[in-house]
Amino acid sequence: MTGDRNQAELAALLGWYCDMGADDATGDAPINWLERGEAAPGGDFVLPRLAPPATVPLPATAPPQARRSAAPGQPAASPRPFAGLLPDAALMGARTAASAAQSLAELADTLAHFDGCSLKATAKNLCFYRGASTSRLMLIGEAPGRDEDLEGRPFVGRAGQLLDKMLAAIGLGEADVHITNIVYWRPPGNRTPTPQEAQVCRPFLERQIELVAPKVVALLGGAAAKHVLDVAEGIMRIRGKQRAIVIGAHAATAIATLHPAYLLRTPAAKRLAWRDLLAIKALLVD
Repeated sequence: MTGDRNQAELAALLGWYCDMGADDATGDAPINWLERGEAAPGGDFVLPRLAPPATVPLPATAPPQARRSAAPGQPAASPRPFAGLLPDAALMGARTAASAAQSLAELADTLAHFDGCSLKATAKNLCFYRGASTSRLMLIGEAPGRDEDLEGRPFVGRAGQLLDKMLAAIGLGEADVHITNIVYWRPPGNRTPTPQEAQVCRPFLERQIELVAPKVVALLGGAAAKHVLDVAEGIMRIRGKQRAIVIGAHAATAIATLHPAYLLRTPAAKRLAWRDLLAIKALLVD
């Protein structure tokens, strides 16, 4: 019985590590930190420097993360180099880079090379969007989760499966909508993105909205609604209400509703989400 209990406790501990975002091995062999005496773990870590501007182009088939060439005489960059920028510099860089993108493909490539959001350092993949490149309905959620981080697409886990069923109930499929989040990389432990993380991604989101040109923007959950609408009220106070928004040169109608992940935890709230879906359907018909 003691062995079974120990195994159950170990399984619970491993599950907790996965929930907190530690779901990957960091080396092929374990490290015995006790052998290092009083030296602090990570004390010999050196923050990598930003590589100089690329001068030797790599083949076009190379993955985005590998398309960072080192200058002559410099060592090659690691597969996932990352050096954070100061908040003001990151935001200014995001605005400049996002405004220059003339298509979603260019915007995705720009995001793949953007190091201004610290979430990129801990995420496995960029989660840009799924669905149609242009659509009358754009859905914006909070952030990618574990399943999304592994696949590199937003809303593909349990919440995404429920979202697909919700859309199907009003006659829409993935090819009819455009789905994204307010941040493009998974926050560690699936926590809510900080205002700074969401703000530095905001220029890319605004440019994405301009390029998709939706008639209706559905905001999934409180974090997305507060960020896009710039309001402080909770989701229960603002859900279902239509608001006119102007993003850059594009005008649309925004409506907030409950996040599918919340509906999985609180099935009784599905009746409220259904009312919002019917309102969205009516807006698309008009």
